[in-house]
Amino acid sequence: MMKIRSVTPYVMQAGAPTETSWSAKGMSMSGSRCWCFVQVETDDGLCGIGEGSGWPLVVGAAIADLGQVLVGEDARNIDRLWHRMFVAQMGHGRTGVVGSGAIGAIDMALWDLNAKALGVPLWRMLGGKFRDRVRAYVHASSLETAQIAVAQGFTALKTGNIVDCVEKVAMLRGAVGPAIDIAVDLHGPPWLTAADAIAAAKALEPYALMFLEEPVPPEDVDGLARVRAATHLPLAAGERLSLLWGYRDLIDRQLVDIIQPDMGRVGGITQLRKIAALAEAHFIQVAPHAGTLGPVAEYAAIHMLASIPNGMIHERFLTDWPGREQAISQPLLLEDGHVVVPDRPGLGVELNHDFIEAHPPQRNVQAGGGHYLGSYAPGTAEERLYVQPRRARAAQFQIDKGNKA
Repeated sequence: MMKIRSVTPYVMQAGAPTETSWSAKGMSMSGSRCWCFVQVETDDGLCGIGEGSGWPLVVGAAIADLGQVLVGEDARNIDRLWHRMFVAQMGHGRTGVVGSGAIGAIDMALWDLNAKALGVPLWRMLGGKFRDRVRAYVHASSLETAQIAVAQGFTALKTGNIVDCVEKVAMLRGAVGPAIDIAVDLHGPPWLTAADAIAAAKALEPYALMFLEEPVPPEDVDGLARVRAATHLPLAAGERLSLLWGYRDLIDRQLVDIIQPDMGRVGGITQLRKIAALAEAHFIQVAPHAGTLGPVAEYAAIHMLASIPNGMIHERFLTDWPGREQAISQPLLLEDGHVVVPDRPGLGVELNHDFIEAHPPQRNVQAGGGHYLGSYAPGTAEERLYVQPRRARAAQFQIDKGNKA
C-alpha cells in the first residue's frame, strides 16, 4: 500500500509569453497568468506532481479542499480515487473547469507518483509509445516569429485574431509557402456568431488550413454544427471543456476533426485517456490545448500524445516567459520542431519550490489590455460583449481578398 500523507497546492504568478497567435505583444487576455501545481506525498516518501488550470487561484483552494478526502487512501488506485474526488464535489452542483482542474491536477500527480514507484516513464504506464518525438506547432502573429520558427525546424504555425486573421494568414502563407501547416484560432474576445464564423471560414478556405479553431463559443454547439456544414476546413475545439461528458457532443456528432482538451483542465490523465479513446472510435485527432499552461502540464501532454494513436500535434510558444524553465528541474528537449518524449521515471520533471515561492500569486482574470480590446468592433470595446456580430463584414473578413488568394 502507498498511503497518501499529504496533498499540497502551490500557486505562482507567471509572466506573459512574448507572442501569442492573437498578438505579437504577448497574451491576448491579460499581461500575466498564474500556474497551479500540486504535490502528493505518501508515507513511504514517494512524491508525485501535477498541474491544474481553469482558474489557478481558485483551483489551488479546491485542491486543498479535495486533498482532505484522499489522505490515508492508497495512491495506487488512481481511477478509484478520481471517482472519490468527483463524488466529493457532487453537493456543489455540476463540476466545471475549476473542479475538474483540481481533480485533474491531483490525478496527474498520482500517475506521476505511481510511475516513479515502478521506476518507469509515464508513457510506459499508458501502454507504451507510438512515437519518440511529438510534432509541435508554435504561435506566430508576426512574420518575424514565423520565419524564426521555420528556420528552427517547425513545420506548423498558428495565428488568429478576429480582426485581421485573413490578412495574417495571407501574409504567412506567402512567406512560408505551402509546405508549412497553418492553423487559425478564432476564439474570442469577442466570439463570432455562427453566420460570421462561416464568413470567416469561407475567406480562409483558399489557404488550406491545418485546422480552424473554435469558430463559435463553446456553448453554441448548434452554431458549430452550422459552421461544420458550411465549410470543408478541418475544425478544432474543446479547450474550455472538461470531463468525458463535456466532449461527448463534439465527438458523437463529429462536429470537429480535432479535439483540444486542456491538459490542466480536462480532469486529468485518467479522463483524457477515455476522451482520446472515444475520439479514436470516431476518427477524430487529439491536439491538446497547452499554450498558456505551465511546464508540468506540458510534460503530461507530451506523454499522452506519445502514447495514443490519434495524437496529432502539440501546442507551444516559440519563446515564453524566461521563468518557465526556472520553475522546474529541466525543460523539455526540442529537436527540429518536435518535442522529445522524456524517458525519466514519472513525468520526468520536478518542481523548483524556491522559485515558485519567490513568485506569489496576484491576479489571474482578464485585464482588458489594448490588444484585447482591439478585437472588438470600433467603439464597442467598453460593452465587453461575449458574442458580438461583426460590423463592416466585407472589410472585416476581407472576403474579396481571401477568395482571390
